[in-house]
Order: sequence, then C-alpha cells, then structure tokens
Amino acid sequence: MNNIKILFLLDKIRINKQNKVPIRCRITYESERKIFSTGLFINTNNWIASKQISKPPNEENNYINNQLSLIKNKINQAFLLLQVKEEPFDVNDIYNQYAGKTLAKEYGLIEYYQIYLERLKKLIGIEIKQQTWDKFSYIKDDVSEFIKHNYKKSDVKLKDLDFNFISELEYYSKTELKHKQVTINKALQRLKKVVKQSVINGYLDKNPFEEHKPKKVYPKIIFLTQQELDLLENHHFKSEALTRVKDCYLFCCYTGLAYREMFELKKEDLITKPDETIWIYKKREKTERNFSVPLILSKALEVIEKYSSESDYLLPRISNQSFNRLLKEIANVLEIPKNLTHHTARKTFASTVLLNNNVPMEVVSKLLGHSKITTTQEYYAELMPEKLSENLKKLENRIT
Repeated sequence: MNNIKILFLLDKIRINKQNKVPIRCRITYESERKIFSTGLFINTNNWIASKQISKPPNEENNYINNQLSLIKNKINQAFLLLQVKEEPFDVNDIYNQYAGKTLAKEYGLIEYYQIYLERLKKLIGIEIKQQTWDKFSYIKDDVSEFIKHNYKKSDVKLKDLDFNFISELEYYSKTELKHKQVTINKALQRLKKVVKQSVINGYLDKNPFEEHKPKKVYPKIIFLTQQELDLLENHHFKSEALTRVKDCYLFCCYTGLAYREMFELKKEDLITKPDETIWIYKKREKTERNFSVPLILSKALEVIEKYSSESDYLLPRISNQSFNRLLKEIANVLEIPKNLTHHTARKTFASTVLLNNNVPMEVVSKLLGHSKITTTQEYYAELMPEKLSENLKKLENRIT
C-alpha cells in the first residue's frame, strides 16, 4: 500500500517585517507533490528541520509545534478517509479532503464519453442525425484503443488529459490507424467537443485542446474546366440513364447544390422575386442553415423544365451510388481524366462558374452556404494564382 509523506518546509525567500518566514507543508503521494501554506511564520534560527519542530520551548514555539501537529493529523485523517472509499485518488484529492473542499465526481475519459454519447443519442431526429452520432461513437472506439495501446489500461482520468495526450493520439492515428490528416482533424474536433462539455460540467479545469492547433489541410480541388464543362453540355448520350445523370450534374454545376438538396428539390422550394428572378429557398442539410440560390443561369432552369412534370420532385431521383457510378462512365466516354463524383459539380460551380467569372469571394461563400468566408478561401486558394495571372495580363494589355 502506498503511504504519504508529510514535510514542513521554510520559504526562506519570503521574509516579513518581523524577520520571520512562512512555513509550508508538502504532501507527497505516488511521486506527486502538493505544497501549500500553513499560515504560520517562524524565525529561521528556531527551526529544527531534522525533527520538524520549533525550539527552544516557549509560548510561541509551542503554539507553532501544536499547529503543525494538528495539520499533520488532519492530513493523515484525510488520507485514511480516501482509502476507505476504495476509489482512485491523487495528492490533490488528499489536500482537498484535508481543506474541507467538496470532491467532485472524477470521471475517466471513456467513462464520460459514454455518458456524452447516451445524452447525444436522445437528440437523434431532433437536433442531430443518426450518422452524426455514429461518427462520435467511432471516435470513442478509436480513443479507447489508443488508451489501451499507449497506456496499457482501459481508461485515463479526465483531469490527466494534457497537450501530450492529444499529440500522442494524433501520432497514433497516423501511424497505427493510417488515417489521413483531414480525418484526424475531424476526429480531434469531435473529441474536443466532448472534453469541452466536461469542462462546462466542472469535471475538468482546463480544456487541453485550447493549446492544440490542427494541422492545415488543403485538399486537391477536382472540378471541370470550362472546356470540359462545354464538352459535357454539348455531348448527346444514347443512354437515357446517362442523359439524366448528365442533366442533374449540370444542374448542380450551375447551382452548387449538394446531392440530397438537389434530389429533394420540390416546386414549393422555388420563389419568384419581384424582378421575376427565380430563387431556390431551402435549408442546407449539413449546417441546418437556410440558404438561397438564384436560378439566373438559363441552363439550370432548362433542366428543371425538362423533368419537373414527372413527379412532385423537380429532378429525377437517382441513388448516390448509381449517380457516381454513371458519372465515371460519362468521364470515360468524354475522356475526362478526373474522378468525377456529384461533389465535383459543387466545386465546378464555385471555381469555373463563379470565381473564374470574377464573382467576388464573399458572394461565392454565401452561395456555397459557408458560415465563414475563410472556409471558402482555404478551399479555393489554389485557384487564385491562375486568376491573378489572367488579371495581370489584362492589365498589361490595357497599359500597353
């Protein structure tokens, strides 16, 4: 059984006007220390460190010795009380028990994460989707395996979380799980939410994630160039299935709608403004924010007019898997050397249709439904050098 060591020390640097120094108490338990002030002061010449007493015997020194004895007894009592509870504790818990401070329930990270998941599960269908809960659950499993791998135990105390824990988790995710940085960033982002909630609930004093800065990732943006977009528009497929996918893909190239937003589009989502411009008004599934997109490009309206009479939905409904599979066939037929998916249409809208036609970044950000313009800037920064070069050439032509 581990025992505690109680030692009284003089803080000889802090000398008061009476030429006395404060007496501090140091508790040592399991190689961890807690030092605190006893509130007592003593003349350094009167202190016998080896015996932990004040001499010679007189009224003042007797009072100091009695107080030190009481402090030592109270600390030992606090230690015994914590041992009786048969719950894990550390040197800070011993001090808190001695000082009469209420000991908050101590959770392990995985233990608290499970409680967080149980509360989150009740919000499925109300505030979150099942897939959101699943992602949080997967992260908990990964963190649990990391703790077993690195710490050789099933859990770690919440209060023991620090910057090193996060760094090691990130390293483990790269080397053992073979995750890409973008996946790691998402995982740490979700874990940060769990830990932040534990701080709010008073189970952790400080969120170690406040010191952690995620590594920036700038994924390669895949989109159709203007030449490729023209090639797709002008090609006529014999297959009806390929034609439908082509039309829907082009619709997204001119509106920037995500897959589910496109296929759930209904007539009531269209509003005609006083200037007779038709707008799409809908809620963005990913962010739960309302968004609006003007159908100012006739090509997008033509697609709606072509299919809107078939059902309550404005466009033909195709599964995401089938849509992306047929897109790959289209890319092969047109000899476009890119891995086309539905999402590349949204990228084409932002880059080729908007940015390359001098639409301001602020407007692009708004049409994409990004909550911050920095998100748009980070994703599409690689397109800017080409546009800058083009504008400089135009400037040169005007000057010369």
